[in-house]
Amino acid sequence: MASAQTSSPAHPGPALGLRERKKIQTRQAIRRAAYRLFEKQGYDATPVDQIAEAADVSPSTVFRYFPTKEDIVLTDEYDPVLEAAVRARPAEESPVEAIRHGVREALQHIIDTDIVELRQRTKLVREVPALRGRSAEGQAESAVMLCRVLAERTGRPEDDLEVRVVIAAVLGAMQEAMMHWVDRGQTEDLAGLIDRTLDVLGRGLTL
Repeated sequence: MASAQTSSPAHPGPALGLRERKKIQTRQAIRRAAYRLFEKQGYDATPVDQIAEAADVSPSTVFRYFPTKEDIVLTDEYDPVLEAAVRARPAEESPVEAIRHGVREALQHIIDTDIVELRQRTKLVREVPALRGRSAEGQAESAVMLCRVLAERTGRPEDDLEVRVVIAAVLGAMQEAMMHWVDRGQTEDLAGLIDRTLDVLGRGLTL
């Protein structure tokens, strides 16, 4: 997950000006065009100039929004949704429970509003080695954000080892759940898989 705030239905936020709305529309048009082509002819066989043509923009515009082809798949606006969900948890809730429930609520929101793109993205990440490698960068950005939120709730430093371990465990478990979902043909209830995954952490990693 890489953070970039928008006010699209999947990523609610404050009302944006015309210029920002146009940027969001262009970004979404490029993504949709890319996913259509990836589905039809494969990721590796789809050059950026074809994506640009399908999105009715220039190749330079594609690169302005997405510096690499991998970024078209891996850049998203999910981190603000996740951060808001965690921050909205009750103050009396334990920090780890706040993270667990915030993650669950954010993912449910994404499932409800953006499931088609989520299916496409996770399938590509599973199938394309270059995307698997780069996806770690987005996860690292999410980790920094969640460490900051958890540190605020606990009064610990953001680089506290235990804070980092908790966040790494949550994000790693989420990634495994997503890949399991893809491996099973994306037919299982993803929200249910996430619940099972986070419950494993909640009970202390016992089997």
